[in-house]
Amino acid sequence: MAKSSIGSSILRWTKRIAVGLVALLVVVIVVGAIWEAVSWRSALSKYPPPGEMVDIGGRSIHMDCRGTGSPTVVFESGLDIGGALSWTLVHDAVAAETRACAYSRAGIVWSDPSPAPHDASTVAADLHAALAGAQEEGPFVLVGHSLGGPYIMTYTKKYGSDVAGLVFVDASHPDQVERLAEAGGGAAQPSMAPMQIAAKLSWTGVVRLLGGQIRFDQLTDQEPVEVMRAYLSRSLGQMLLESSSIDATFAEAGAFRDLGDRPLVVLTAMAPLDETMLAATGMTREQADAFQNEWKTLHEEQATWSTKSRHELVPDAAHYIQMDRPDVVIEAVLEVVEAVRAADSATEEGHTGP
Repeated sequence: MAKSSIGSSILRWTKRIAVGLVALLVVVIVVGAIWEAVSWRSALSKYPPPGEMVDIGGRSIHMDCRGTGSPTVVFESGLDIGGALSWTLVHDAVAAETRACAYSRAGIVWSDPSPAPHDASTVAADLHAALAGAQEEGPFVLVGHSLGGPYIMTYTKKYGSDVAGLVFVDASHPDQVERLAEAGGGAAQPSMAPMQIAAKLSWTGVVRLLGGQIRFDQLTDQEPVEVMRAYLSRSLGQMLLESSSIDATFAEAGAFRDLGDRPLVVLTAMAPLDETMLAATGMTREQADAFQNEWKTLHEEQATWSTKSRHELVPDAAHYIQMDRPDVVIEAVLEVVEAVRAADSATEEGHTGP
């Protein structure tokens, strides 16, 4: 009887502990959901979008255009949650010389999410509609960072008459998945699974807890980072949708590799991978060096896509060259701007000549 009584007592306490833990979990989730809702309303109030929200047919795209002059520079961010904010250190400097527009793709920071597939073709169509809605006219110089490279190639493929020049800022190559895997000895890329789980639970506030991991120490004014953190619960899910469409994006962009005589500058980040990245990918230093050499080769190939191109290695910059060496990006963009202007001037002189 004594043993039976002890067993029943343990069972009762086990059930009580389990019920208590479930109740605690429910409380945490409810508090987290309330925190997320309050924080979201606060973000909308505290950090309104600079520039304008452009209606493209039932939803709006954020576009921040500054300066005057032609051609108009259009900045396309990479696969991240920064959108227009990714160009903070170069935007004003370029706008001092010509019209310059940075924007955020569907669902990133201020832009409304889209139900359409998040591939290059859809991105190009959204950008074209946003530029038209904002009454921004070509010619355009497109500047693409990372996955922004395939995006601006697809835009040029679809709307080439508007595009006068391009700049690739450590841009992705449509063949990179297989070739980099081979060069890196098959080392695995960091898994997206934890972020995918977090994105599905964004309503609980769990994504907002990850905001502290967003860092750009190069920024003197940290407000852009604060904005990225404030809007992370929206942007992360949309970023992952773009990631899930990356095969379609590379296939679309890879079908077009002829820019004719449009001026093109290709910038390649060559700072060695740090220990954190080595640990994340599982690569040895030798594998990382081979990986980086193949990255350089891919960019050399990109430079052949135009008959008027220049390829520059940036030894002291990591993937975000526009953060590590904004001066290099600014110089490259203005170089292409001047090349476009010179070509336009020569054409006008030819038309007005004897």
